[in-house]
Amino acid sequence: MLTSQMVKDMAREAGADLCGIASMDRFEGAPKQQDPRYIFPDAKALIVLAFRIPRGYLRGIEEGTYFMSYTGMGYGHLNLVQMPVTLREVCCRIEDHGYEAAPIPNMHCGASISFITQKETPERSRPVREGLPFPDVMPDFRIMAFAAGLGEIGYSKMFLTPEFGPSQRLVALLTDAPLEPDPLFEGKICDRCMRCAAECSGKAISTTETDSVTVAGRKIEWGKLDIIKCSIAYRGGNPDYNPFFQPTHKPDQFEGQYTGGPEIFKAMNYGSVEGHNPALEGARGCMRACMIHLEEKGVLTKKFENPFRRKKAWKMTPLGSDGWRGVLPNQDANLTDRE
Repeated sequence: MLTSQMVKDMAREAGADLCGIASMDRFEGAPKQQDPRYIFPDAKALIVLAFRIPRGYLRGIEEGTYFMSYTGMGYGHLNLVQMPVTLREVCCRIEDHGYEAAPIPNMHCGASISFITQKETPERSRPVREGLPFPDVMPDFRIMAFAAGLGEIGYSKMFLTPEFGPSQRLVALLTDAPLEPDPLFEGKICDRCMRCAAECSGKAISTTETDSVTVAGRKIEWGKLDIIKCSIAYRGGNPDYNPFFQPTHKPDQFEGQYTGGPEIFKAMNYGSVEGHNPALEGARGCMRACMIHLEEKGVLTKKFENPFRRKKAWKMTPLGSDGWRGVLPNQDANLTDRE
């Protein structure tokens, strides 16, 4: 008989750092387009795998000297290589026990609901039967991880685990194996310090407004997120924190455009990495500031000998008579220790 502990052992052996299991009733009331039960109606359990982002992947961005390790390995490689390989291995091993396993990789081929309006996008697809959602259904990985007992959603809307704080990525799979679910997380990781909002280069996290959902009878609340500002910041749309930003462009060219539109491709002298847009901001607020704070508080079980931030965070200084913050072609970056 396949047990929950056997599945967790499989996941760890295949490369996952954490594994949690949710019962399907915990998704009662979920929006149709985000309800995993529509993917596999006969599923009896949902398994969530978490893959830590090693702290060293962010070291180069923290120093302002090397951006490839986080954007390539901590983002693109995890999403498109490491996690799918592990997910396939776990699916195969569950199916070797006679149960079906349906993977939910952390990839988006064009969502069936708009990231901005959260409304269905019928111009992309149509339901195959009456009453079904538009394909592709896209469950929220943070909600799934909460339902699987791995941790909580912080004020930044990042998922936080007691082991790694905000530093992990997530995938999931559904199975008809009757697995014992994990209890919901009962601890408290986020203390609403607001450093995520203060250090976000896009100022995408509200300090006054919140959004919330109820999962398995538990209310989850986070700071209201401006998805357009977040998407532009993620690409490095604020030249104060991006040495690759070209002086021929201005940030206001991206306003109101999800991921910055075509102009952001012209403004960044940096190609895609592992099929992903480069995450040049390096999760400055939602991951780095949060991780630093949680480590300083000593609440994470993963400990380090030395603190992550060892000097003040860098910020690009003005260059040229127009006061634009950036680097002119063939000039070294002029960095300062001031916030």
